[in-house]
Amino acid sequence: MTGLFFNRGAKNSKKGMGGRLLKEFKGYVKEKQYDKALRCGSEYVSKIGDHNHDLFFTMGAICHMQNRHDRAISYLDKALEIGSYDTEALLLKAKSHVILGQKRHAIASCKKIQEIDPKNSDAQTILDSLGKP
Repeated sequence: MTGLFFNRGAKNSKKGMGGRLLKEFKGYVKEKQYDKALRCGSEYVSKIGDHNHDLFFTMGAICHMQNRHDRAISYLDKALEIGSYDTEALLLKAKSHVILGQKRHAIASCKKIQEIDPKNSDAQTILDSLGKP
């Protein structure tokens, strides 16, 4: 009978580890220890999986702030695979594309934002700066 309880815990060990890693990740972000947060987030993805939109969005935002725009775009793409209507992720992605000089990709992200939120002024500002209506 006791063996049943121990087996149950073993099946949920990934879930427990994931909760610990997410808690650590959020703590590092809150403390603005971004390099540690990125390492912890990467560990979470490798051990638990890649189905956490907020984790990828936050990692993308951190990379954007740190001027690691290629990595930011990669993380934001993963967030958008999960939540394709996230205008904040699309906006950060567009900004990273602008910084990298990838005008066509920036325009595509802004157009997607406008499909979701036609009155989004941030997307329009980027488009105006790129010479697109």
